[in-house]
Amino acid sequence: MRIARFSVREGSPAAGSVSFGVVEGDPSQPDSLVVHELAGHPFGQPQPTGESYRFQDVRLLSPMLPNKIVAVGRNYAAHAAELGNDVPDVPLTFFKPSTSVIGPTENIAYPPFSSDVHHEAELAVVIGRMCREVPLDRVPEVILGYTCANDVTARDAQQREGQWARAKGFDTACPLGPWIETDLDPSDLAITCTVNGELRQTGRTSLMIRSVAELVVHISEAMTLLPGDVILTGTPAGVGPLNVGDEVAVSIEGIGTLTNKVIKRG
Repeated sequence: MRIARFSVREGSPAAGSVSFGVVEGDPSQPDSLVVHELAGHPFGQPQPTGESYRFQDVRLLSPMLPNKIVAVGRNYAAHAAELGNDVPDVPLTFFKPSTSVIGPTENIAYPPFSSDVHHEAELAVVIGRMCREVPLDRVPEVILGYTCANDVTARDAQQREGQWARAKGFDTACPLGPWIETDLDPSDLAITCTVNGELRQTGRTSLMIRSVAELVVHISEAMTLLPGDVILTGTPAGVGPLNVGDEVAVSIEGIGTLTNKVIKRG
């Protein structure tokens, strides 16, 4: 099931309203897609309202507004190596604030304190229920689903400041979307990133040093995870610069494509 968060475009009696919905149809043929509205949130047993919209009549938003985003660094050996870093002995985790989240087709605003902003294509895990100290064999029970993410990073600020809060937490630094896929095995999915149609990153989740389940166990040992929280699982090799005017697209097998343009912050 594909769960989206959307607003209704002008011209409908429901224009401007924001809801969750189930997307049905073939993503390769957008005109075939229909969004069936859900009542309330998608946690637990989703309840349809009976209202449906053509895909062209809605605007997709970030599929979730998380309380927190817990990101994992250097979880692909080739990416660690390309930046001259060793693979950490334990997962390297950091936070991105909720204010960094944007949805598909929203703009990444180039931060004024950086001149070297990079794309980082990632699989994102969306938590479906409150949990803490999750045993390895029960991890699937706490996951709502998966979506695409771009861990946009001001690389020069990251290297200059050491602490990553500004480098990875600036406004618009966490595009998520296009929707949450609930029926997916995350163990071996293709991940790609293109910039203006040029392939920049390509990898598979099977190359992760720590699996999705291991990351959930590790993170939930330290903190309570809430419904809607997001875990970013690391990026494959091939990260590189983004410039104002670029269009960056993150695609993950079985989910879809997250596309954003880069603009000058104004």
